[in-house]
Amino acid sequence: MNGLTRTLCTLTLGALVLTGCSEPASAPEEELRAWVAAGMEAAKEKERRRLVGMISPSYADARGNERGDIENLLRVYFLRINNIQLLSTIEEITVYDDTAAKILMTIGMAGTHDGVLGFSADAYRFEFELEKESEDWQLLAARWGEVGDELQ
Repeated sequence: MNGLTRTLCTLTLGALVLTGCSEPASAPEEELRAWVAAGMEAAKEKERRRLVGMISPSYADARGNERGDIENLLRVYFLRINNIQLLSTIEEITVYDDTAAKILMTIGMAGTHDGVLGFSADAYRFEFELEKESEDWQLLAARWGEVGDELQ
């Protein structure tokens, strides 16, 4: 289940907990923050198809996952978890030529399920690579690890 949790967190982006922005956000940065918020909302509502729609068909990560693998893992995870609560902090957004971006963030996740304890919680740091395809940002790749560990 831990691998499923990590994968879900990789794809579930969203509800922003931001502190101290000193400069106004650029248009691409605002779009990326909205993209994160939409992903977090979709994950909370267990809207698998909406989440998968935010992933590029050419998605690939260092762990060997492709878009179809992520969709299958989300399907299983959403069947096992009854209620999902997410909390995120965007640490950094880097935009390259308004068509590519990197987001570094932390996501805390808690969920209820029918297991022995009935509850699980995790926190991970993520680095997302995105590309703006036509009018929409799409996730191309991701690296992640538990808070305090190296991103893989």
